[in-house]
Amino acid sequence: MTDFASLIAADRGQKARLIHLVDKSGFDAWAKARSAEDRALLEAHRFDGKKAGGFAILPRGGDFAVLGVVKDAASLSPWCLAKLAESLPEGTYKLVEGDPGVAMLGWLLAQHRFDDYRSNDEERTPGSRVLLTSEPARIDQFVRLAEATAMVRDLVNTPAGNLGPAEIEDAAREVAKLSAVQLRVTSGKDLVEGYPLIAAVGAAATPERAPRLIELEWGKPDDPRVAIIGKGVCFDSGGLDLKPASGMRLMKKDMGGAAHALALARLIITERLPVRLHLLIPAVENAVSGAAFRPGDIIKSRKGTFVEIDNTDAEGRLILADALTKAVEDKAELIVDFATLTGAARVALGPELPAFFASADDLAAEIEQASRSVEDPIWRMPLWDPYDEYLKSDVADFANSSNTPMAGSITAALFLKKFVPAETKWAHFDTYAWRDSAKAGRPKGGEALGLRAVFAALSRRYPAA
Repeated sequence: MTDFASLIAADRGQKARLIHLVDKSGFDAWAKARSAEDRALLEAHRFDGKKAGGFAILPRGGDFAVLGVVKDAASLSPWCLAKLAESLPEGTYKLVEGDPGVAMLGWLLAQHRFDDYRSNDEERTPGSRVLLTSEPARIDQFVRLAEATAMVRDLVNTPAGNLGPAEIEDAAREVAKLSAVQLRVTSGKDLVEGYPLIAAVGAAATPERAPRLIELEWGKPDDPRVAIIGKGVCFDSGGLDLKPASGMRLMKKDMGGAAHALALARLIITERLPVRLHLLIPAVENAVSGAAFRPGDIIKSRKGTFVEIDNTDAEGRLILADALTKAVEDKAELIVDFATLTGAARVALGPELPAFFASADDLAAEIEQASRSVEDPIWRMPLWDPYDEYLKSDVADFANSSNTPMAGSITAALFLKKFVPAETKWAHFDTYAWRDSAKAGRPKGGEALGLRAVFAALSRRYPAA
């Protein structure tokens, strides 16, 4: 993993190249105050300061300074320095005025690369750009956020052939090394008997990719119990309701919920939030074989309700249902789950805006406020109970998939709601975990969407001492 801690340093007066930041409204005044040499250079390059993310190199004897354009020079965003961090030569830099603050996150993540599968050294990570800050106490905070985000990206980007249920278990064991953590894995006969929905979805996989429920517990037993659940479908073929090739191409990312849950658990532990953390990851591969579960099958859930399988490609909600039941049994006061659950959420909100559902308005308000404070956008969707009729079954308690193509993300959330008591605080995130096109600091590929929002909400609800 990228050594993020080496990319931000305390400003102790050491030599550094200067970065001047301006915005569209302040560029002309800034330029008028510069030397004739600087103005001539900017004019020669037709640099007008109108485009946020643009920058210019200003020669200074044998070295240079940097002019960067941001949206608002008085209020920096997490990503406003990312383009500079991606583009500038290696070296040490500092802002002429102010402190980078939240922009440290983008500076760090802009220098992270997923290059495990590149054989050409020239295409691997370039030299480091170090940013100085006069707020050294905040460095660790942003380093940990960058590490968690990079963890999500790297896990999601890893090819499914190299990341199955066993490798997700390995990732959980790495998180467990951070502190005094209890880790247990349920598989084989115990999984079949105790978590029948998880076992059924993973039944078609080869033995080395056998399904399992991975659980991690950390914290003082008397602290508030918080359950974090992540959908860990390492590859989703659709099962016997086979996806088309176009729909299967990105299905290595169907464990994106598990990646988010692992990264969130890492943050909770490293920040030592005063909670009793219960991480649950049902890890499976939805494969095709003679052992695959079938459309029309009826499976008894861990909760005891019978689920008719309408569509084997609606598998994520099945494995989450058994995990939710376990979290409820252990009396979690708050449950948060992450899942790359429905294409319907992407149709409704696009790839960058995770849909989230909450069982209570006050919980939703907490998460929304936290989302705005850290600029990690999310959008609340309704748990519209009248649509529950779309999950009716003629032969079982309910079906796993809607009998209509409409309101797909809502009906999926309503399915999960059946496994959470009304009195339990619960939030469900239907996240894409992917970026279809690159932006500064945010390359195409796996992405953490909603992670920082939830961690900020938890940090406010359960402040560290």
